[in-house]
Amino acid sequence: MPQVSRSADSTPPARQRERRQRVQAAETGMAVLTGLGRLGGRASLTALAAQVAESPAKVHRYLVSLMEAGLVGQDAATQQYYLGLESLLLGLSAMRQADPIRMAEASLVRLREALEVTCFVAVMGNKGPTIVRIEEPGLPVTVNVRAGSVLSMLWSATGRVLLATLDESAVRALARAELQAADAEQRAQLDPDDPIGALQRSVRAAGCAVVRDTNLRGISAVAAPLYNYTGRPCAVLTALGASGGFDPSPDGAVARALRDEARTVSTLLGYTGQ
Repeated sequence: MPQVSRSADSTPPARQRERRQRVQAAETGMAVLTGLGRLGGRASLTALAAQVAESPAKVHRYLVSLMEAGLVGQDAATQQYYLGLESLLLGLSAMRQADPIRMAEASLVRLREALEVTCFVAVMGNKGPTIVRIEEPGLPVTVNVRAGSVLSMLWSATGRVLLATLDESAVRALARAELQAADAEQRAQLDPDDPIGALQRSVRAAGCAVVRDTNLRGISAVAAPLYNYTGRPCAVLTALGASGGFDPSPDGAVARALRDEARTVSTLLGYTGQ
């Protein structure tokens, strides 16, 4: 009896069309919901239709379905649409998962492999910047930093980033205490008229902090901030290596790679600013 050849997908054509339509409908619904989020979570039908490049009538049909699901609401006074309770609950669930340490792990590995330098993530602790995750290359530079190490506010690249971006009273107090305890050689590295303020401004302008032989002799480092969905710096990404083969300039390859990875992690954490 001859064999009857069958195609890879034996689903009847009508079922295939129905499935494609459902997929297309889901894609359009998600585009409408995403467009509303990109407009700040509240918009008129006209503005939302323009955002997703669809007709107002078509967008309205999808909005009705999204409102039935609780993902969108409508203001009776202004007739504007806004993200509903279910969207809020989804956002909260996503934010709970936005752990900067976990989100930065892939960036640490990429930096370690691409630059062959030691990389770590640090957060602000009670006593100062504290390393919480570290990756070392095959032949690590011998430095006395490990997970749990507390770094200087003024003399480490990591501390300088937190000093410039957090700019909180507790952070400034730690920096002032270090400044008072600094010797003449250390003070000479800072602006004599406004040592802390000038340092903050330079880091903000460059988008990163760089040090050479400042915190540890023979070691240079570059650090960049990680921002969360509120725009608050929540951690610092740092790369360090032996000064002889490490370019710590703000425009160097290390700094560019570090800033790129910091932007990537910040985006994963929900940050949408510059």
